[in-house]
Amino acid sequence: MVTFVLVVLALLIIPGPAVMLTLAQSVNGGRKSGIFTGIGIGVGDLIHTIALVLGLSAIIMTSATAFEIIKYLGAAYLVYLGMRTFLQKTESIHIASIHRVDGRRVFHQAVLTEILNPKTALFFLSFLPQFVHPEKGPIVTQLLFLGITFVVLSILYTTLIAIVAGSFVKWLSRNQRIARWQGKVVGSVYLGLGVQMAFQQRN
Repeated sequence: MVTFVLVVLALLIIPGPAVMLTLAQSVNGGRKSGIFTGIGIGVGDLIHTIALVLGLSAIIMTSATAFEIIKYLGAAYLVYLGMRTFLQKTESIHIASIHRVDGRRVFHQAVLTEILNPKTALFFLSFLPQFVHPEKGPIVTQLLFLGITFVVLSILYTTLIAIVAGSFVKWLSRNQRIARWQGKVVGSVYLGLGVQMAFQQRN
């Protein structure tokens, strides 16, 4: 278990889509937005864990059609979020709006984005079973425990990122030169992640 935790922490430190999404939302909507994003990503990962236990992930990974459909749906959704953020008006990026963050909307966006990432399903399918020991109990129970542990560590890490990134929001929103490009930078992050997802391969 200690080995699993250390490996997960090492993986979390490496900037990936979850970190980039959390950073983007923290910069665009403040600390609260980043925290809700991290929680949403964690819930998405939990759903992938359940899918793994039920055997759904294996079905998706063995079906080229299913993989492509999910991949392009996820890519299209990220591009949509990116374009909407990229085109938002500068005056809408103001410190007053940070306190009116729609946590439910941000949470749902993060959950959907994570669920529609087939590479996440592939990651859980190949990663979690490495730490399962049949002699120590039911495999399903072990997989669920490992998945929940991963989710908890992930949420703690993304929350830390949201707090740190969110601390810069007041300064950013008071600097009109930076605020003018804030939405475009964040939108570009989403667009980049969407393009990256569109070119993902199963292998």
